[in-house]
Amino acid sequence: MSRRGGGGRRPDSRRDQPTQARAPSFQRGGGGAAGPRGRGRQGHRGGAGRGSHSGSGAAPSSPHTASTSTEPAPSSPSVSASAPSSSSVSTLVEETEQKLTLAAPAAATLPPSSSRAVRLPVRPGFGTRGRKCVVRANHFMVQLAKRDIHHYDVSIDPEVTSQKINRQIISQLINLYRLTNLGERIPAYDGMKSIYTAGPLPFESKEFIITLPDSDPRPSSSASPGTERQFRVVIRLASQPYVYTLQKFIQVLDVVLRAAPSEKHTVVGRSFFSTDLGPMGQLGDGIEYWRGYFQSLRPTQFGLSLNIDVSASSFYKPILVTEFVQYYCSDLSRPLSDQVRLKVKKALKGIKVVLRHMGYNLSCKITGITSQPMSQVMFTCDNETRSVVQYFLEKHKIALQFTSLPALEAGTEERRIYLPMEMARENAYNEDTLVNREFGIQVVDGLTSVNARILPAPMLKYHETGQEASVNPDFGQWNMINKVFGLYVLGVQLNPLCLLKEKLLFVYTELFCVILVVQKMFNGGRVEVWTCMNFSTCLNQDVIGFCQRLVDMCNRKGMVFNRRPVIPISSYNPYQIEKALVDVHNKTTQPGKQLQLLIIILPDVRGSYGRIKRVCETELGIVSQCCQPKHASSRNMQYFENVALKINVKVGGRNTVLDDAVQKRIPLVTDRPTIIFGADVTHPQPGEDSSPSIVAVVASMDWPEVTKYRGLVSAQAHNEEIIQDLYKSIQDPQRGLVHGGMIRELLIAFKISTNRKPESIIFYRDGVSEGQFSQVLLHEMNAIRLACASLEEGYAPPVTFVVVQKRHHTRLFPAEHNRRDLTDRSGNILPGTVVDTQICHPTEFDFYLNSHAGIQGTSRPTHYHVLFDENRFTADGLQVLTNNLCYTYARCTRSVSIVPPAYYAHLAAFRARFYIEDETSAGGSTGGTRSTAEGSLAIRPLPVIKDNVKDRGALFGQYCYFGSSFKLDIKGRN
Repeated sequence: MSRRGGGGRRPDSRRDQPTQARAPSFQRGGGGAAGPRGRGRQGHRGGAGRGSHSGSGAAPSSPHTASTSTEPAPSSPSVSASAPSSSSVSTLVEETEQKLTLAAPAAATLPPSSSRAVRLPVRPGFGTRGRKCVVRANHFMVQLAKRDIHHYDVSIDPEVTSQKINRQIISQLINLYRLTNLGERIPAYDGMKSIYTAGPLPFESKEFIITLPDSDPRPSSSASPGTERQFRVVIRLASQPYVYTLQKFIQVLDVVLRAAPSEKHTVVGRSFFSTDLGPMGQLGDGIEYWRGYFQSLRPTQFGLSLNIDVSASSFYKPILVTEFVQYYCSDLSRPLSDQVRLKVKKALKGIKVVLRHMGYNLSCKITGITSQPMSQVMFTCDNETRSVVQYFLEKHKIALQFTSLPALEAGTEERRIYLPMEMARENAYNEDTLVNREFGIQVVDGLTSVNARILPAPMLKYHETGQEASVNPDFGQWNMINKVFGLYVLGVQLNPLCLLKEKLLFVYTELFCVILVVQKMFNGGRVEVWTCMNFSTCLNQDVIGFCQRLVDMCNRKGMVFNRRPVIPISSYNPYQIEKALVDVHNKTTQPGKQLQLLIIILPDVRGSYGRIKRVCETELGIVSQCCQPKHASSRNMQYFENVALKINVKVGGRNTVLDDAVQKRIPLVTDRPTIIFGADVTHPQPGEDSSPSIVAVVASMDWPEVTKYRGLVSAQAHNEEIIQDLYKSIQDPQRGLVHGGMIRELLIAFKISTNRKPESIIFYRDGVSEGQFSQVLLHEMNAIRLACASLEEGYAPPVTFVVVQKRHHTRLFPAEHNRRDLTDRSGNILPGTVVDTQICHPTEFDFYLNSHAGIQGTSRPTHYHVLFDENRFTADGLQVLTNNLCYTYARCTRSVSIVPPAYYAHLAAFRARFYIEDETSAGGSTGGTRSTAEGSLAIRPLPVIKDNVKDRGALFGQYCYFGSSFKLDIKGRN
């Protein structure tokens, strides 16, 4: 990704780039500026030549944008590297990055051709806004002694796939040969193909024969019990020179720190779990949880730190499979119903079981279960067709007991294995010699103290006709009702009354009068045609009262809500939901009138919400508001307020806006038309190997308020993280080159909504891990560029690309728990607490922001990492903007933990999965894919959302590639 420095424009910047057919003008109406002010209009076509990327004469890299390199990294002639001290880590970072990257010429604006060439923007400085404070972080500083690290390749024959067994083999080798052949060295083993030593071994290549004791678990094999397994282990000096970049050096130290716990505990990802690390707990259905901890070595401004976080994970109990099935069906003498069989199949798929019927343990992975009972499952063995029951009786002298249960399936498609279910499953760094003495690593005890700042909450704007047109949130939350304005007794004002019931809005007697302030929504929506359906048997008597209270609240908040439903409010059979919805839709469909809102009280039994949303939004085109029976039966006014907020947004209103946005006092955002995107990809649950990943992209549709969002969703390949539909183009025989994609459609929608084209773009991307930064930036920034260029030649608004990370393990704690000015009501750090020093990246532009008030447990700050920044944000500018946006979430009167565009994208993707999940559960399929004639897998498209639902803002729409939902063009609607 090249930089855009200086704001100047080079007249020959597109000279070497191929031309394309001119796109229709994007300058219809409203008269936005022809391009972003002061920005050069370098070409942004997909085929832009990269020949201008020369190593000589490159401009210095901008501190705000990513840069690229086409020169290979220099290799070292040595296979060893000295470990830096803690104080020299920052120097190592700078030297390493200088070796690996070169600045690109200023004229180049296309993303790099390879993810290895991406260099992320450097930090533009540190933030200064807010009240200074000190917090503690679960980072432990690491001190290093000077060591000469060497890398060796390891091969084990016969090959073993289990890292646990690999570690046992190498551990046995170290125990036998440390004092002799290994020259008193203790190697650190990664469990696969590499070992590292803190000094050279006395050989360049050597072969060892290692025998594992009989009691050790074996990999799957046909070896008979009592036979010792021998392994041929070859250790040789790495054939390729090992270039110790900072990241590779950290990987080596990480291997050292993980060596001992990997042998003692169960490893899951980067976490360790054991029954010895804390009490276990029961989760039901044959599943229990174990306690453990996460561990990761990270480069920070302090030097290297060890990030440690407590963790817990679920594990299957070490019980018979038949005992596990009894959690789903108590009577195992009868065949399982289709519904139970599908649940058991989903729960067992991918689980390893241990077979004991052969006199020794053999591990197998379950790939599925049969659709027939075991007594009916036949297979061919030795040219003879037999049943599973018959085989076990003849071969192993075992009379199977539960023959009505399905058989477990293992093996491959070519060699299917059937197993009966009645089998069993078995299941201080500084004191570590390898860590401390051998590699000279010391981990400092105690949490790290970190300098932080508490950003002020933004002023929120409500409707001017309300009794209070603005509000300043306190502790990350506020209330639109029950604000005591004053207490008067016989005309004399006293102190406000604090112990009012929530249901009171106005209290008056002859002696005193309490005046409660009620804010009104910034833009109240209008609902004329509505009704309510009740599927709960617990709320039959008070459905009408519930609706009246809800309508009253909506009107009080500033909406225009008709008090009379279009058809009488009624109760319906919870077992005939789809039929009832169709009937109500037919009754309320009248000439010139359309049902604007359907209030639905859900059934008492859970599980129908997804089906209701799918039918309403993809089949009938109904905007719906679902309510839980237990909440609908209460008279809690806060609940009615929250529902009113949701309804107002669904019918096109706005609840509140930032006062600074209205006054155009937000730097960069209100200076020129700015569109703010949020994007997320959600993946199917483990075990659903063929289900698609769901993409959601949302974008702001108003300016300068940036509170209304429109979104699109699409399906893509299973577990694909890079968004594929941001920009697409096809060659149509009649129309020529046809452009499409989610970014393009949302840019057009913004133009139609605001009558201005976006002059800057802010893109919040959720769900990207650090290892995917380069790939995501490479592909998705290129898609944004191409989408912009397809709308108008030379249209290239500056882009800021920010990754939003919630699934990290950094936690921040108050340094002084007793100080009320440093903690919220839950004992967590205050909303607005931001950290961009010490534990953050040594050179790149990132920060931790705790934007919400804690409710339960320890608050998790969100990590924001800037991957690309042409808008040239200051640290304060981006931090304050992100924090302020967290107060504009439409569904509650609280600040939220992640920036709303990313939050909305997550919700939209989660909602879209309902559209295929209901079909999956009903049909027994686990997929969102289908086989094509050629035998490959094609992604099944999501159901199309009805236009009236999408256009009313009630739901984020669906992007169907060149399909029926692609309705917007530069000249308006097709």
